[in-house]
Amino acid sequence: MSKYTKTILVTGGAGFIGSHLVRLLTSNHPDWLVVNFDALTYAGNLANNADVSELPNYAFFKGDICNPTDIKTVFEKYNPCGIMHLAAESHVDRSISNPSAFVQTNVNGTVNLLNACLEFWKDKADKCFLHVSTDEVFGSLGAEGFFTEDTPYSPHSPYSASKAASDHMVRAYHDTFGLPVKITNCSNNFGSHQFPEKLIPLIINNIKHRKPLPVYGKGENVRDWLWVVDHARALETVFLAGKIGETYTIGGRNEWKNIDLVNEICELADAQLGRAKGESRQLITYVTDRPGHDLRYAIDSSKIERELGWKPSLTFRETLGQTITWYLAQEEWLTNVTSGAYRSYYERQYANR
Repeated sequence: MSKYTKTILVTGGAGFIGSHLVRLLTSNHPDWLVVNFDALTYAGNLANNADVSELPNYAFFKGDICNPTDIKTVFEKYNPCGIMHLAAESHVDRSISNPSAFVQTNVNGTVNLLNACLEFWKDKADKCFLHVSTDEVFGSLGAEGFFTEDTPYSPHSPYSASKAASDHMVRAYHDTFGLPVKITNCSNNFGSHQFPEKLIPLIINNIKHRKPLPVYGKGENVRDWLWVVDHARALETVFLAGKIGETYTIGGRNEWKNIDLVNEICELADAQLGRAKGESRQLITYVTDRPGHDLRYAIDSSKIERELGWKPSLTFRETLGQTITWYLAQEEWLTNVTSGAYRSYYERQYANR
């Protein structure tokens, strides 16, 4: 008989958000076995899990949600009662250049997981499939208004369309088969361990090395920024206390135009680096806007705040400052990630421990 009260499978647990979630769950729930199921694609980095890798309630299994055999094997080995599904292709620019990969992972991979749950969860009591999605499925907002759980879907990129399709499949498996599911849609995340193709780590890294700071169009696109640690807390809260069949939108109530955010990062980074105020702003370079670039995202988090008691824990300036400090201090991590060296090293050292 297992010494753990629950076994939770976190897909994409070596990625940015997933690694923060794994860190939170292993710390808060020593009586749970947390299994990190990750294919270790370019965005999966086991260095992100180094601080939990020796914990007794952590396990890593290298597997691909696109491979039903991998999923069946991990279910047979660990018999999870909960799935927290974060594995996904998530970069909009990559989805424009290769839409099929996003359909394969985000849609087909999610269906593979749902099918495994149907096969292995004959008794659905005390089971939960938490599907982690994005606010991009809702499309674009004008200058006013917010996304809520009732906002109609209107995806504009191959990435957001693939996530919308996966959301629909999860709901369909609940309605058709009675699978116990919950869905979250979050705003833009930021924090440590994020792959540096994303805006905030890219800007910080480029400031450090005095490289151009690319800003799409005129920088007028607006995003609602959510600290990844608070997002992980929200996912834990929904998993534990959210209602089966319900959706929860998660945001930071923290809207910034891209150009204003880049200027803020420049100011904070220059202060930390001991540079003259305004020095890094000279690196800002406006580049051709990408196709289908949504103007504004913003989330109304009232439901999760009201029903489950979650809210962001710190101010944006505090968490952004912490994030900048982390990236400026992580020369080895950034070098390994940008060069690709992290992949072969950590695969050899940790795979299937």
